[in-house]
Amino acid sequence: MKLVVGLGNPGPEYVWSRHNAGWIALDGILQRLGAGKPKLRFEASFWEGLPYEGERCSFLKPLTYMNRSGLSVREAVRYFDLPPSSVLVVYDDVSLPFGKIRLREQGSAGGQKGMVSILGALGTLEVPRLRIGIGEPPPQNAPEGPKRELAPWVLGTFGRRERDLWDPLLDRCHEAFRLWLTLGFPQAMSRVNDPAFCNLPATP
Repeated sequence: MKLVVGLGNPGPEYVWSRHNAGWIALDGILQRLGAGKPKLRFEASFWEGLPYEGERCSFLKPLTYMNRSGLSVREAVRYFDLPPSSVLVVYDDVSLPFGKIRLREQGSAGGQKGMVSILGALGTLEVPRLRIGIGEPPPQNAPEGPKRELAPWVLGTFGRRERDLWDPLLDRCHEAFRLWLTLGFPQAMSRVNDPAFCNLPATP
């Protein structure tokens, strides 16, 4: 079984927040798979055992708020006795421009608090992930020089132009998920991380 985890925060005020890019992407994948309503398990919205491309795929949206996502993921991983290599975490990344996506097989969380929680809860850096670019915040003037405030940026909402680009971006996220299932990580990463794979128009 494969477990795909989308990171975000519950509540209507966060629906279109940049920090909820993982939830938005997971919803798009589930819609394309024709998934029904989730169950409430593992402190999360949970879809179990959907057949796709010869695999049984389960999907998890932790309801613990971002910074405690690892509690939910650890509970599901232990219950199904899954190796970390069978988990794919989908989340926002400020280090990538909006509309760019990257597959990565392992490594640090890059400061993303939900991923920090998951890596700590599972006790390993070897957790595959699909990172969705949300771009960096604009620099703000400060006495010590320009600085970037991350919290207001990631909790802020996508602009209208960005929302208009989410449909083609969701197609690319779904295709990245499919390639992960069918090709294995090295080949899927080579395809998905090619700049031409997700080449959306630039946002202002």
